[in-house]
Amino acid sequence: RKRTPAREQAAAQRAAAARLPSKPSMFAVQAARGIARRGFASSRAASTLVLAEHAEGKLAEPTLSVISAAGKLGGDITVLVAGADAEAVAKQAASVSGVTTVLAAADAAFDHGVAENLTPLLESIQKDKSFSHIFFSATNEGKNIAPRLCAKLDVSIISDILEVQGEDTFKRPMYAGNAIATVKSSDKVKVGTVRVTAFDKAAAEGGSASVESVSGSGASDLSKWIQDDIAKSDRPELTSATRVIAGGRGMKNGENFQMLYDLADKMGAAVGASRAAVDAGYVPNELQIGQTGKIIAPDLYIGVGISGAIQHLAGMKDSKTIVCINKDPEAPIFQVSDIGLEADLFKAVPEMIEKL
Repeated sequence: RKRTPAREQAAAQRAAAARLPSKPSMFAVQAARGIARRGFASSRAASTLVLAEHAEGKLAEPTLSVISAAGKLGGDITVLVAGADAEAVAKQAASVSGVTTVLAAADAAFDHGVAENLTPLLESIQKDKSFSHIFFSATNEGKNIAPRLCAKLDVSIISDILEVQGEDTFKRPMYAGNAIATVKSSDKVKVGTVRVTAFDKAAAEGGSASVESVSGSGASDLSKWIQDDIAKSDRPELTSATRVIAGGRGMKNGENFQMLYDLADKMGAAVGASRAAVDAGYVPNELQIGQTGKIIAPDLYIGVGISGAIQHLAGMKDSKTIVCINKDPEAPIFQVSDIGLEADLFKAVPEMIEKL
C-alpha cells in the first residue's frame, strides 16, 4: 500500500507505544499521585466568610439573607462582626442557624463600614483561614468594601448574586434585570455581593456557633468617617418592610405625597418613590426604589402614578404582589402588575384612605 504521512505517523506512534515498559515506572506512579493530590486540593470543601452588617448593637437583617445564600454552597459558614460593639453582636450572630464560627473584631475603627479600614482586616483573615468564598450583602456598605477587597486579592467580583448554582457558578442580573447571566468563576477565592431580596432570611435562632476574637490594623489614614445623615421615621424601613407604597412623577409635587404617607400609616407600610419623583425634588433620595436606588421585595407593593420605567422595575419586580394605580392604560407597569387599577390617583387614593 502507498505510505501516506498519516499512515507513517500512526506507525511511529505504535512503535513508540511498543517501547514503553509493561509496568509503570516509579516516576509515573509518583506523578499520578501528585496529580491526584492536586486534584483533591482544587476540589476542597466550600468554606464561606460573611461580613456582618449591624447598627445600634443589632445584627442587620440583610446579613441573614447572605448567610442563607452561603448555606447553598454547603460547608462551614464563618461570620465576621467588626466594630466597637462587635462582642454583643457576635453573640446574636452565633445564634443564627447554619453559622459555624463567628469572628469578633472589637475596634471602633471598623464602625460605619469604612472600606479602607475593613479591607486589611479581611485580607489578614483570608490569609490565615483561606476561605473558598467571601460574601457581602449588596447594600451600600457591601458594594463599597467588596471591590476593594477584590483588587487586593487580585480576583474578579461576582456582583448581585441572585442564585447559587454551585461552588463556582452563580446567576446575576444584567441590563437592569432584563437579562439574567449565568457566570462561572475560576478565581481561587470567589468574592461576591448577594442581592438579599433573592434569598430567604436564615433563622435568627437555633444556632450555637463558637465565637473567636480577632484583631486588625485599625484605622487607616486614607479616609475617615465624618457622620451619617439618616432620616428618622416611625414607618417601617424601606428595604425590610412587608408593605410598600411608592409614588412617581404622577404625584405632581411633594405636597401630594402626604396622601401616600396617610395611606401608609393606615396600612403599616413604608413609603418609596421612583427616580423621576426623586429627581423632580418631590421626596429625598433615600426613598428611591430602582436600579440606582433601593432593591425591595415586599409582600405587597403599590405603585401610585408610576409609569414603570425599566430602572424602577429592576428594584421592585421581585415583590410578591404588585398593585398599580395609573390613569394611562398603556403604562408599562400594568404588564408586571398582579392587580391594576386604571383610575385617577387623586380620586382613588383618598377613597382607599377613607375605606381603610
